[in-house]
Amino acid sequence: MAIITISRGSASGGLMLAEGLARKLGYKVVTREEIIRRAARRGVSEDALEKALLEPPGFWDRVRQERRRYLIFFQEALCEQARNDDMIYVGNAGHMLLQGISNLLCVRLIAPLEFRVRVLVEREHMSREEAMAYVEKVDRQRRDWTRLLYGVDWLDPSLYDLIINLQSMTVETAVEVVASAACRPEYAAGAESRKAMADLLLASKVRAELAADARTASAEVEVRADAGIGSVALKGKVRPASMVDAVVSVVRGVEGVKSVDRDYLDAPEYTV
Repeated sequence: MAIITISRGSASGGLMLAEGLARKLGYKVVTREEIIRRAARRGVSEDALEKALLEPPGFWDRVRQERRRYLIFFQEALCEQARNDDMIYVGNAGHMLLQGISNLLCVRLIAPLEFRVRVLVEREHMSREEAMAYVEKVDRQRRDWTRLLYGVDWLDPSLYDLIINLQSMTVETAVEVVASAACRPEYAAGAESRKAMADLLLASKVRAELAADARTASAEVEVRADAGIGSVALKGKVRPASMVDAVVSVVRGVEGVKSVDRDYLDAPEYTV
């Protein structure tokens, strides 16, 4: 079964598409808010996590380290939800945080401005002017956010497998189109995709444990994992050098980790 991510602008019908797909395919719908609640178990507030995903880059320039930690916790929670496939995630970062999973179907949903304004007026009781300003603001923030974190343009069509435009297509037709793609052989979960998902989940858990531990929270370490044999390879610059032992200790304590390769941890004057 596939993992479907739906990236959309505010009030673009993403949840309607997701719910229609869930009814047709028997998948579960997972929203950004649900992932935030799950990530908050790491001991951070839901409000802080929400801001990490929505606030413009300028806000987080002042607290870069905290933003990095929050996104690590968010990715771990998303991977936990995605590990069993048959999931539809409605949120703009999903396709970036689950890269490398072959049964991942990335959908970009576009809706006309009038559609989005009407939804906000009816749902949020905004005036037309307020709704238009809100759409412009949120779209700009999301574009800036993805460019800062991933160096890509959120609107780049090459990031998606399908781009659905509701200009003339109904949500019901969009459901049929996406469901048909999700059922194609290339999006079926196989041994390769399951291994990639298991590896990503283990790596995300390692990063989350490092970010949650006061001794290693500031360590910016790249993590590669092979969940099948429980191996983890670490790479990065660790300051101070004395932190290396703490990093290795934390990683060894993560469930599923059996061996740790620290050869590429750069720590001046550190000796084994």
